[in-house]
Amino acid sequence: MTDKIKNTHTNDVQHSINLDELALTDEVVLTYLQDNPDFFNRNQTLMTSLRLNDEHRGTVSLVERQQQSLRQKVHGLEDEITQLMSVANHNEQLFSLYSDLYLRLLDCHSAEELLDCLHQTTTELLSLSAFTLWLVDTDEKAVNHHSISKNDCTGVMQNRLSQDDYYFGRLQTSEQELIFSQTFTGSVVLIKLIHNNNTLGFLAISSKDAHHFEPRMDTLLLNQFKRLVAKLLHQHLLLVTNLSSG
Repeated sequence: MTDKIKNTHTNDVQHSINLDELALTDEVVLTYLQDNPDFFNRNQTLMTSLRLNDEHRGTVSLVERQQQSLRQKVHGLEDEITQLMSVANHNEQLFSLYSDLYLRLLDCHSAEELLDCLHQTTTELLSLSAFTLWLVDTDEKAVNHHSISKNDCTGVMQNRLSQDDYYFGRLQTSEQELIFSQTFTGSVVLIKLIHNNNTLGFLAISSKDAHHFEPRMDTLLLNQFKRLVAKLLHQHLLLVTNLSSG
């Protein structure tokens, strides 16, 4: 009987020592609260009596901190919704602009009219800096329009559009001079024009904003745009060639 009491006392002492040696860390408290979700139900007064430091309001209760956190989440969601609505409105305007542009392009009767329409849309309606067309076939350059680059941009085509149909970003000074006959600090988009597997050339559009055209840009609308422009341009250039040969 004496040995039993001694053993019990020894176990109690060891248990007390283990508890004393246990470090009360954030992880221990967190684990305990996760394992005991009814803790605050058993200690409801702690919800209001516990005071937390707040850099703006001094000290607040746990309930107030939770309310503040929820308000911040609501404000964050409101900001996200506002941004999404702004993007949706911008996309709707772009879609409407492209739709009107397609109808105007279909009504053009010559390559010059087509380029006039494209130049006006990019520089006036979209408020971009410059619009240029470069054609691969020198015979097709017989079309007289101020937006056609007369320089040899073969190197630009090979360097920027050999693997892709688009290039977004900045150009070297020499490339800028070849395409636009001037230099600038903004960004550009180069759009390869292909019809029936034949490369006609490329469109070049510049912006004063260095970040306006960037590689992550979506090309959904541009895919439709370049296919239509390539088809119509090919038709008008073919007509010019036939008239010249006739």
